[in-house]
Amino acid sequence: MAILIRGGTVVNADRSFRADVLLDGDRIAAVGENLEAPAGAGTVDAGGCYVMPGGIDPHTHMQLPFMGTVASEDFETGTTAGCVGGTTTIIDFVIPDPQQNILDAYKQWREWAEKSVSDYSFHVAITWWDETVHADMGTLVREHGVNSFKHFMAYKNAIMAEDETLVNSFCRARELGAICTVHAENGELVYHLQQELYDQGVTGPEGHPLSRPPEVEGEAANRAIRIAEVLDVPLYVVHTSCIDALEAIVRARNEGQRVFGEVLAGHLLIDDSVYRHPDFATAAAYVMSPPFRSSEHQAALWRGLQAGNLQTTATDHCCFCAPQKAAGRQDFRLIPNGTGGIEDRMHVLWEHGVNTGRLTMNEFVAVTSTNAAKIFNIYPRKGVVAAGADADLAVWDPARSRSISVETHHQRVDYNIFEGMEVTGINVKTFSQGKLVWDDGDVRATRGAGRYIDRPPFAPYYEALKIKHERARPVAVMREAAE
Repeated sequence: MAILIRGGTVVNADRSFRADVLLDGDRIAAVGENLEAPAGAGTVDAGGCYVMPGGIDPHTHMQLPFMGTVASEDFETGTTAGCVGGTTTIIDFVIPDPQQNILDAYKQWREWAEKSVSDYSFHVAITWWDETVHADMGTLVREHGVNSFKHFMAYKNAIMAEDETLVNSFCRARELGAICTVHAENGELVYHLQQELYDQGVTGPEGHPLSRPPEVEGEAANRAIRIAEVLDVPLYVVHTSCIDALEAIVRARNEGQRVFGEVLAGHLLIDDSVYRHPDFATAAAYVMSPPFRSSEHQAALWRGLQAGNLQTTATDHCCFCAPQKAAGRQDFRLIPNGTGGIEDRMHVLWEHGVNTGRLTMNEFVAVTSTNAAKIFNIYPRKGVVAAGADADLAVWDPARSRSISVETHHQRVDYNIFEGMEVTGINVKTFSQGKLVWDDGDVRATRGAGRYIDRPPFAPYYEALKIKHERARPVAVMREAAE
């Protein structure tokens, strides 16, 4: 059924304007003033509200098997919570075990995701290397719409990718027209510091940030960036949390390198004092990697977002409840790493970004939706309110307020990292594929309605890159002949 959203202000990344929005099926049919509703169409009054592209969270971990347990949030509950908060698309992660066939892992995650209520896609992690991985990366790009590969530089003796794996995978991604992403922490240093702290008697959650200081993130970010520079492949640095990593990104971008930075809503708003709470369960709830940092890092991250050196915001939504976190009660190294946030990301960024003047409304749309769509090659299907785009929309009431609480959230986890935060500017209606899935307190999402979104490779950039390397080849041949 067609739906006419009438009387709102459309907010895109490039401009804002008064317009009606006509949805027909799963696409936007028209955007303009004084549109007529077709016969039989439903109407929605958006007077006084902003109509924005549905949010895209480019970093989630639903149903993730990790550290001896499985994340409490599955694809149905996680995407439902996302829709409540205005997020209509997630890009989750397939994370194969070392030596596990990456296509088998991909198929398993696709099966888990079939219960999603809104659209989803996948990055695929490269956790080991041999010729089967080389071949399967090609299959994922050409046949399954995967255009991004993740590399964990942390988690030694588990899923950490050594430099050799990074080099092999980066080269293969370049051949395929895919983008590489990295979790930048020096896993060797983290492992050493964890053991050192534990031997000194530090066993509580306060040991987590002490074992992962900003320097280990900065070193890994710079190393990944320089490897990508030498191999001439674009790089996306996930959950940038500190000045050290941000400076590495800024330096590379100033040198003309194609590097993108992501920041989590939590890293912008929560400081490291949470790890010193006397109650274990409260402190352990915030254990994630990289950890939350001190206030000077938060200020720098906001500047990076404002300046455009950090392009996207995400959540790293990976929930573990208190009984799961309790596995590390006597040893902080065993606390499952992960926090929530998919329901609250857009609300807290509006409150602390738009309402404070740090971000314009258009910049808000850019960092919560449009930039991710462009970087991961699903724009203009996603990330814009325009004719022909997917009918994924958030209707935002800038005057409404609420208090964030575990008592009222829809996330399947027994705490909320933004507990008690007052926000003004509320998502009151969400449309996914042209259907109303959240109506001001009423969840209308349908299990299994989510679609897998193919993301094609980056042909134009890589064609130019191929030409560049072909032009350089005769020079090398001449040098060899001269020698």
